[in-house]
Amino acid sequence: MKKELAVAALRNGTVIDHIPSHVLFKVVELLDLQHMKTGVTIGNNLDSNRMGTKGIIKIADIFFPETILNRIAIIAPGAVINIIKDFEVVEKRPVELPEEIIGIIRCGNPKCITNNEPMKTRFEVIDEGQVAVKCHYCGKTVPSSEAHLK
Repeated sequence: MKKELAVAALRNGTVIDHIPSHVLFKVVELLDLQHMKTGVTIGNNLDSNRMGTKGIIKIADIFFPETILNRIAIIAPGAVINIIKDFEVVEKRPVELPEEIIGIIRCGNPKCITNNEPMKTRFEVIDEGQVAVKCHYCGKTVPSSEAHLK
């Protein structure tokens, strides 16, 4: 029995795999992929033995800095980054949650200074397992499932 790839192979670029289907488009927004000038392939609700269904993103000819890719861990902590060169995976690693998250998510406290003044938000990661963050300015704790991108 022949196997068929659900998403076409990539010559060079970055593949983000094992994204939970329900947050796939948050990852697209987080990386600002809708403004990319290179080829972007997005697959959603693909079969996954590990997750049931998953999302995958392939970006041709782009290699993001590690600091940008690790932002994905806020909303998709189980995602895996694959670096592809000449159709071969040359690097494969899970995303890593940074200790501090600056300017990516909004604080859920309407009285927080970051919602009332022109300044970047700043959160410390307080729970890596459940991915919860705490606002540096007002102290509000936000689980990743409730995090809203700026």
